[in-house]
Amino acid sequence: MKFFETSKYFSLKKSTYINLRWIAIFGQFTTINLVYFIFHFKFNFILANLIIFIGALSNLYLLYINQKTQLLDKIAFQFLFIDVLQLSILIYLTGGVANPFSIFLIIPTIFSSSNLGFRSNLLLITITTLIIILLTFFNNPLPSPLNEHYHVSQYYYYSIPISLIIALIFLNYFALTFGTQSRLRKEALNKMEEIMSKEHELRSLGGQAAAAAHSLGTPISTMKIISTDLLKQFKSDKEVRKDIELLVSQIDRCSEILKKLSLNPIIEDVFIDRDLTIADYINEIIKSFQETSKKQFILNCDQNSNSLNIIKSLEIVYGLRNFIGNANKFSESKIFINIKSDSDFTEIIIEDDGEGYPKDVLNKIGEPYITSFKSSIRSKSGLGLGIFIGKTLLEKNFANILCRNSKTRGGAEVRIKWKNTDLLSL
Repeated sequence: MKFFETSKYFSLKKSTYINLRWIAIFGQFTTINLVYFIFHFKFNFILANLIIFIGALSNLYLLYINQKTQLLDKIAFQFLFIDVLQLSILIYLTGGVANPFSIFLIIPTIFSSSNLGFRSNLLLITITTLIIILLTFFNNPLPSPLNEHYHVSQYYYYSIPISLIIALIFLNYFALTFGTQSRLRKEALNKMEEIMSKEHELRSLGGQAAAAAHSLGTPISTMKIISTDLLKQFKSDKEVRKDIELLVSQIDRCSEILKKLSLNPIIEDVFIDRDLTIADYINEIIKSFQETSKKQFILNCDQNSNSLNIIKSLEIVYGLRNFIGNANKFSESKIFINIKSDSDFTEIIIEDDGEGYPKDVLNKIGEPYITSFKSSIRSKSGLGLGIFIGKTLLEKNFANILCRNSKTRGGAEVRIKWKNTDLLSL
């Protein structure tokens, strides 16, 4: 949808950014006037305040003239560049990189790394790095009386810009990496919520259809009896008989449609709300795959697996279906499912006879948007969303999940384990 494609370009909330800029502007104004009037430091006081005033004007422009609630990547970059430029001029007037406040030069780029695109962030890092280098060699002396007795060796002086640049690159890489992972996880969670909302809608629709089928059953039967009697009464009248026969056929058709809508046209529809065992869950899922798959599903249940009834949960059904679907997708011909249960725990073991998890993704299983370097696996796999969604849904429902390569079947193995007390509390 276009909304989801275009919304990702609006990456910075304007009100938050404006508030942060006001804090920075107020801090600069307070510091400049404090050191000038209280500590009697001598520097270009008028020009420094003029620079701060220009920054305040740019913030007023954002507040009153720019009407958007979200800032485009390009606009956000321009104002962050103004922030870097404004601060660099203030640093230039007050000693360059020897000024202890020079550390603030790297803040706008760190802010941009988690809010702007990669190109904008890279360009801002490059500009900030060049500014730090320029401030190392070109600057006004430290404000007096500091410049009268502040002397350091060149080794120490030149280590300041080096440390600033290293901190700039490291912190931006750190923020960019975690920001990207956070966005991917958020996007995957949004897709999971979208899928589950559709599942809940379908379930609700199925329940309404079943209820409608049962509710309409009596009036349809009444119409069928009356139309049959009318057909007997007017069997000699060809014109009327023709219309009544059409009416009877349409009533029969309505009856057939309602039977298809009903989950069970004969027995009361308690399937939606009735309790199920884990074996029932697995059997349902296997039947759904057997309709389209020619592979063999081998299900083994111990005697205790049918003794624990739990309330039907769409999250559990969908989570288990994702793991069984993966086994079906990557297996050669067989999928093995074992259900073990005792008085304390219930465990499901899903194995297949495929190639198993590739080593390059084994330690990342459960993360969204992962792919393998192995061509035979990559051709079948998607973006890792199936395992991520299944793992998230089942863990949300108190399951402990272990994904590894099977030691007996040769393929992948998934162990899903619950405490029985947790299953009963769902």
